[in-house]
Amino acid sequence: MRTTNGLYLSLMAAGTAMLLGAPPAQLQAQPATDPAIRIGDTDLGGVVGGPNGPEAGVWVIAETNDLPTRFAKIVVTDDQGRYVLPELPKANYNVWVRGYGLVDSPKVNTAPGKILNLTAVPAPTPAAAAEYYPAIYWWSMLKMPDKSEFPGTGEKGNGIPTAMRTQSHWLTALKTDGCIGCHQLGNKATRTLSPELAQPDSYSAWVRRVQSGQASETMVRNMGRLDTQRAFKLFADWTDRIAAGELPKAKPQRPQGVERNVVVTVWDWGGPKMYLHDQISTDRRNPTINANGPIYGSPEWSTDYVPVLDPVNHRAYDIKVPVRDPKTPSSATDPMFAPSPYWGAEPIWDSQTSPHNPMIDGKGRAWFTSRIHGPQTASFCRKGSDHPSAKTYPVERAGRQLSMYDPKTEKFTLIDTCFSTHHLQFDAKNRLWASSGVGGAGNGDVVGWLDLNKFEETGDEAKSQSWTPIILDTNGNGKRDEGFTDPNQPVDPTKDKRVQAGFYGIAPSPADGTIWGSVLGFPGMVIRLDPDTLLSEVYDVPLPGYSPRGIDIDSHGVVWTPLASGHMASFDRRKCKGPLNGPEATGKHCPDGWTLYPLPGPQFESVSAPETGSAEGSYYTFVDQHDTSGLGKDVPIATGNNSDSLHVLLDGKFIQLRVPYPMGFFAKGADGRIDDPNAGWKGRGLWSTYGNRTPFHNEGGKGTKPKVVKFQVRPDPLAR
Repeated sequence: MRTTNGLYLSLMAAGTAMLLGAPPAQLQAQPATDPAIRIGDTDLGGVVGGPNGPEAGVWVIAETNDLPTRFAKIVVTDDQGRYVLPELPKANYNVWVRGYGLVDSPKVNTAPGKILNLTAVPAPTPAAAAEYYPAIYWWSMLKMPDKSEFPGTGEKGNGIPTAMRTQSHWLTALKTDGCIGCHQLGNKATRTLSPELAQPDSYSAWVRRVQSGQASETMVRNMGRLDTQRAFKLFADWTDRIAAGELPKAKPQRPQGVERNVVVTVWDWGGPKMYLHDQISTDRRNPTINANGPIYGSPEWSTDYVPVLDPVNHRAYDIKVPVRDPKTPSSATDPMFAPSPYWGAEPIWDSQTSPHNPMIDGKGRAWFTSRIHGPQTASFCRKGSDHPSAKTYPVERAGRQLSMYDPKTEKFTLIDTCFSTHHLQFDAKNRLWASSGVGGAGNGDVVGWLDLNKFEETGDEAKSQSWTPIILDTNGNGKRDEGFTDPNQPVDPTKDKRVQAGFYGIAPSPADGTIWGSVLGFPGMVIRLDPDTLLSEVYDVPLPGYSPRGIDIDSHGVVWTPLASGHMASFDRRKCKGPLNGPEATGKHCPDGWTLYPLPGPQFESVSAPETGSAEGSYYTFVDQHDTSGLGKDVPIATGNNSDSLHVLLDGKFIQLRVPYPMGFFAKGADGRIDDPNAGWKGRGLWSTYGNRTPFHNEGGKGTKPKVVKFQVRPDPLAR
């Protein structure tokens, strides 16, 4: 039976009368107002109301510090304001309401097994309501140089670098190829200027901000790509307008439809000086591997200690990644142009290994891209070696190698690689493929792989690995020939051609075993590598899309990637109409294979057509090949890096899985695991992490730890 609005109002009136003479504990003991709200000993449920009746599509948050690590669970109310928080560990919880158009309600202390009706608090002003908007709404207020100012005319002209041919080039350098590659912009910490940045004016404060901390060299360089003075003026104008009371023109919508079925669980892990790149929960080829097991994080340049979460016992701990050479350089020596407003002159990052993208193999072991020594490669990698790959293309330097952690022995195995490792993926033949990233300390133009079966059989790291440069079949004979032309040489239709294009994201195709990679830049491209012929094909991203980042692939071989233009893109090679090899196959020969889907969220207010995307700067797309989310097989999911969410493309439309608390959810990775295939929604879930380099920018400020996040999708908002 559904509670009518009249009955609801009478119940709320009675509750108000009780409030005048009864403590909160008595309110918690109220009977359920609707038989649809069914709870057990580990659940909380009730109705959220406000001055105008039930509050639909708002979040109910329960948080506790009673467990070994901080724990929070979040659900959304249904169209009658009802909620059920399921499967809460035994503890005392603070429970409150958060939602768009509201401010946080007072926290109520309670325990599972009770009916708890809550009262939402309307925001007293539009400004108070906007404090809860995802960062993208504030970020979209940043003004851009007008399209008429492009192409840039350099230092003696308008200041915009001549390499900036269009406004889209500028946006590329601003978004995931620049600032948003590392942290969320538009959140409270970045749209305001803290007292620690006190300067004569906002322009000077932004100069000081960018010089702060151990990432200062990178930030200064990125601002220079935009035109340093122009960029600082635009950022100063942005924060000045916000300080003067200007609010976003667009407003977020409360969760609708299936978005209200989501259960979000958040755990603390790591330390407040640690940042995360991403996490792994299972073998992506078989998501039942490591069921209910530990989640592994990758702390990159911040520390050698990998955070681990035991989600069953709600326990977080660290394991240290070793190096082979104790003289391996550390990030602690990175230049710091000015002290951090949060940490002063202390170098909070100190990592020799820089553990990056992790993967889990079929035995439940965790693999990391990590440094085991300095950048010079082993002798078997270099010129003069008899290694088959070195004979074709010797490699002198590599940025990262491989490390593998076995939870059974609690030990690491280190593997030296000639190729740089940045992102990892296993294929169906148990080969571990590695992208080289954005330069790879000198060999960003090769793709490498480790034959895990051979390595386990022989223990020989040299004989178990191979690598290849990117070679196009320019002469179209179907095989890779010796004597290919180099990237700076003109096309020779009688020879194959090498392309200077390092893989950033990497994904093996379950459809045909080929390996696909994304290449950063403008417009960027995806590359197909055939492991049998070692020949590649390149496909440029067509406008209005540009600049891909992380990549994944579905079971049909369709590639999915986010774009800095504010799109999710798919590329289906089966749609190509012309020859895929030969002298004309240089990247622009298959625009038909591309489909662009504008990501949710507002566009920059000063950007107009032909830009069709949003202000979103999505870092990665995960394809749920095995229906670990319960939303269906092969569903592509992009990270909403400025939206506190995951963007799920379902039946051609996006739904958003929001993380409303703590504000600042910024994912660089995601995967899905099936803990129990017979347990329905309870046995499935997507896993991600807060992956920004500045956890102290998140809600909570300095001292806030990184977070692990689990998303589950129920059949309805009251399922338990």
